[in-house]
Amino acid sequence: MKIGIGLPNQVRNVRAAVIPEWARRSEKAGFSSLGTLGRIAYPGVMDTVALAAAAGATSTIGLVSTVLLGPVWPSVILAKEAASIDVISGGRLTLGLGLGGRPDDFVAEGLGPRGTGKRLDADIEMFRRVWAGEPVPGSDNAAVPAGSRQIPLLFGGMAQASFDRVARAGDGCVGATVPASMVAPVFESVRAAWREAGREGSPRLVAIAYFAFGDIDAGRANVHDYYVALGAEMADLGAAGVSGGADAVRATIDSFAEIGTDELILHPTLDSLDEVARLAEAAL
Repeated sequence: MKIGIGLPNQVRNVRAAVIPEWARRSEKAGFSSLGTLGRIAYPGVMDTVALAAAAGATSTIGLVSTVLLGPVWPSVILAKEAASIDVISGGRLTLGLGLGGRPDDFVAEGLGPRGTGKRLDADIEMFRRVWAGEPVPGSDNAAVPAGSRQIPLLFGGMAQASFDRVARAGDGCVGATVPASMVAPVFESVRAAWREAGREGSPRLVAIAYFAFGDIDAGRANVHDYYVALGAEMADLGAAGVSGGADAVRATIDSFAEIGTDELILHPTLDSLDEVARLAEAAL
């Protein structure tokens, strides 16, 4: 199982200037990927911006959004943003997409929180067209440079519609930030949908979890704050799931390896650069 690390882009009031150095240290340490989390109505750094900064600061490490809220974006704009990050990075981006569950993240006029599943399906078709170099609707010009590729897609979600979307249009899935025992049936459902769709090979199964080494209580409080808009139960679950310290991190890694995870991305809850080295020592 590969071990990746998240960027601290959605730690509340993150010191954004640490992101490029965080990326450089993570690549040097040997992590497989740099991940991001995505919200709009929250005082962090936009996931596309964080990934672009990481792309410019590194040369080999993978880049993956886990997950970006697809339906809050106009599809052509998101397709171009993603393609731009991908070409700048030399083809290192994997775009992980989710529907979004907080109404305040839907700030673009005409793109509200209803009908997001159908809208994402339509968006995926537009992504493919944009990445293939077709003209932007209403224009004779393409949106992306020649040589752009079809970016690998992962989908979040714990419903059958999400599993079917992976099998129909994706390369794999991203599990929710819950214990491995709760992610295991999601992964099995994705595998089943993949087989039923007649897809060759296997879906890429990515899991995410939170960690903290310095002020663990502050890390848990940050996670609680991030999820409280989804309700107290979800916020409590997220905070309790933070792996605090080396032993807890290793136990989390073992639990996800046991369910057949291909890559576990451990997201920070603090923006101290020391967290990168401490996670590398415990996890790699």
